[in-house]
Amino acid sequence: MKAVQFAKYGGPEVLQVSNVPDPTPGPEDVLIQVKATTVNHLDLFQRDGSRPVDKLPFTPGLEAAGVVLNDSHGFHAGERVMTTRATAAKGGGGYASKIAVPATDLVRIPDGVTFEQAAAAGLTASTAWASLFDLGHLQAGERVLIWAGSSGLGSLAIQFARHAGCWVCTTTSSSQKASELRRLGADMVVNQKEQNVGQAVQDAGDVNLVIELVGTTLQVSIDACVNGGRVVLIGNLGGQQATVDTQAWRLKRVTVIGGGMLRTSRENEEHILQLIADKSVQPVIARTLPIEEAAEAHRMLASGESIGKIVIVHS
Repeated sequence: MKAVQFAKYGGPEVLQVSNVPDPTPGPEDVLIQVKATTVNHLDLFQRDGSRPVDKLPFTPGLEAAGVVLNDSHGFHAGERVMTTRATAAKGGGGYASKIAVPATDLVRIPDGVTFEQAAAAGLTASTAWASLFDLGHLQAGERVLIWAGSSGLGSLAIQFARHAGCWVCTTTSSSQKASELRRLGADMVVNQKEQNVGQAVQDAGDVNLVIELVGTTLQVSIDACVNGGRVVLIGNLGGQQATVDTQAWRLKRVTVIGGGMLRTSRENEEHILQLIADKSVQPVIARTLPIEEAAEAHRMLASGESIGKIVIVHS
């Protein structure tokens, strides 16, 4: 089979198409022909060595959508499935054309959802759902601030929160992206390059929950909360270090919850895919590229100019 791998750390150019042995399914596995995957920031960090992998060469790809090749564990040949745990599969991650996935890691893709949409939701949607509801305990009628609204996670979190009946504020660094974020359902969009996010949110009434994707803005997130509010710290796109005013934090009784790369339950992942089938939410796809152009997909994500997910497909 074909797989896009890197055998050394470096820039996007280290990604190479290789011919590698087909995976051999274990007793608990289902063999999948991968049709689509996406590019995540972790892929970039693994490739450049800032998050070293266990063994080289390495095949990235955190999620994968594809077709079952053989009847196995209740799945039937030809069924369309998705996993958010592709890097744990035999054969590599979603950048491989075939992977052997534990049956317990698979969900079925409903009719009306394309492979590209399923992959674009994938781990991003699972993390967004887990951060909002599993850890953040967001309830209807609450107010939420979602940083980096144009990211894959942010664009889905906006829609999930609105679908749950919440008021949503999000941030962007581009006035061109603001109208798209409002179209996705954001009630308020703050340009962090032009406005003080914490002050703007406080002026609008504070929030019960913050989905923090930047990291360095943790103090702003605390300031934006109501007394007793919650912050779920998912990412550190702005850097790993943040200075906070512990007095303000203490007096506001804000709970900060470490999240990271989260996954919700299989049942919730199936529910998310059904929401897409029902057109209640839509994964935003910035660009679709063939797997042979994975390096270009990495460059596009690193530029920070896209709204939503960059999907890469196997022919």
